[in-house]
Amino acid sequence: MANQVLTLNQISVKGLERLPRDDYEVASEFAHPDAILLRSHKLSVDEIPETVLAIARAGAGVNNIPVEACTARGIPVFNSPGANANAVKELVATGLLLGSRGIVEGIEYVGTLGNMSDKAELNKTLEAAKKQFKGSELIGKTLGVVGLGAIGSLVAEMALTMGMEVVGYDPALSVEAAWRLSSRVQKADNIAALFARCDYITLHLPVLDSTRELVNSELLSAARPGTCLLNFAREEIIHEPSLIEALESGQLRRYIADFPTPNLIGRSDVILMPHIGASTDEAEDNCAIMAADQLRDFLENGNIRNSVNFPTLELERVSGCRLSVTNENVPKILGNVLSILADENINVIDMLNKSRGEVAYNLIDIGDGVTADTLEKMRAIDGVVNVRLIGDCA
Repeated sequence: MANQVLTLNQISVKGLERLPRDDYEVASEFAHPDAILLRSHKLSVDEIPETVLAIARAGAGVNNIPVEACTARGIPVFNSPGANANAVKELVATGLLLGSRGIVEGIEYVGTLGNMSDKAELNKTLEAAKKQFKGSELIGKTLGVVGLGAIGSLVAEMALTMGMEVVGYDPALSVEAAWRLSSRVQKADNIAALFARCDYITLHLPVLDSTRELVNSELLSAARPGTCLLNFAREEIIHEPSLIEALESGQLRRYIADFPTPNLIGRSDVILMPHIGASTDEAEDNCAIMAADQLRDFLENGNIRNSVNFPTLELERVSGCRLSVTNENVPKILGNVLSILADENINVIDMLNKSRGEVAYNLIDIGDGVTADTLEKMRAIDGVVNVRLIGDCA
């Protein structure tokens, strides 16, 4: 029977092509889907049928998905980190250039000269006016990159190639991210030290309890007067009243962001874009491909990559019959599951168990002989959230 995947946004065709038609049905309406694939749709708990096994977002942020409720039901939520990194990096490059010279103001000024028909007069007017749009070059300036993940590391590398000095800060820097980071990126001991050293600062952080309104009056007071701040991460990282105060005092020269708000629109020291950081054909394709691949691997093999609420766990198939078991991360549950298999004389060929927070996840490759009664016994164990039989167990 084909897996049914419910799409709640328009998903790139290149992503949907990763789900073979012989094994998958993809549509925008299903009463009992096996999985949900979406982009920015604000998903409510009531929109997740009992049949849903997994949810995948073609994008990095998952603030539009009720992750906590999904975790309680044993539903892994997948995202697509890094798939849109190059698109955001290129927009950050645009932001740096817009923040260094009077490009926006110059374009707006030229737009007011549409009534001039004499070319010589137009050239004379432009020559006299252009000095008001003079800026400075980026070469030799210092860029601070806060957050050195998939996007931040690309931004740092790009700035180095533009001749900038780069200072980075990331308290949660992974080993993988550290390896791909250039040795020319200077490391700041803390975020206040970074703010104090840089001419330009760009933010690349997720919204967590620890990062919400991280950029506040205390941190902004550490910045060099005249700093340019770029935010292509999330609006919530900024404490807006403190930002406005810093702009009005001159502590910040300019703020460039992908998140317009009513209080910032119309300010001459702010450049706002309509959340277009990942709005490229390539980024949408990459995100959809990554999300679809992860969803397929989970549905067909139980493997988990890039889940925001489940542990990463990938087990090579050594038999056609596999169990996936999600349970509360407490002692003895896995032992009870294995005892039932032993009592039913079912051989365990291979297995892997990992936990994340309060969730434990298990993949168990087994021999034949699993019955519906066996599965029900496992589901009845106190602390087991769900049990799924994967593959040919005949």
